[in-house]
Amino acid sequence: MNIHQPRQETPLEENDLFEMANLYPKHTGLPMTVWVSHRGRTRHDPGVKVCRLRGDRMDIDETAVVGIRPHPTLIEGWLDGADLKLVQKWISLNSDVLIGFWNGEIDTVDMVQGLKKL
Repeated sequence: MNIHQPRQETPLEENDLFEMANLYPKHTGLPMTVWVSHRGRTRHDPGVKVCRLRGDRMDIDETAVVGIRPHPTLIEGWLDGADLKLVQKWISLNSDVLIGFWNGEIDTVDMVQGLKKL
């Protein structure tokens, strides 16, 4: 009897949150917390997970995903139009650093030090 099941891909929310860096508003200039990550085992293009609730909150049930390239675009979830514009502006300002972190070219410390605040 084979009890080993093949590993199936699971959504980012369930599998890889421990690999994400939380960035609070005081460091980004955004009104909400964002999460950024390394590529890891994912097969999707780089993106930023955004908490829809303002402040230093990290509620995975209240998130949206904004892709980084070719230009910042809402890919999953919902964000208020004004908040989406702020996130898009922040991503555009920091896309090189975010993609370098995604690709594993820089570590978390270098990423945080390289980010520009709105």
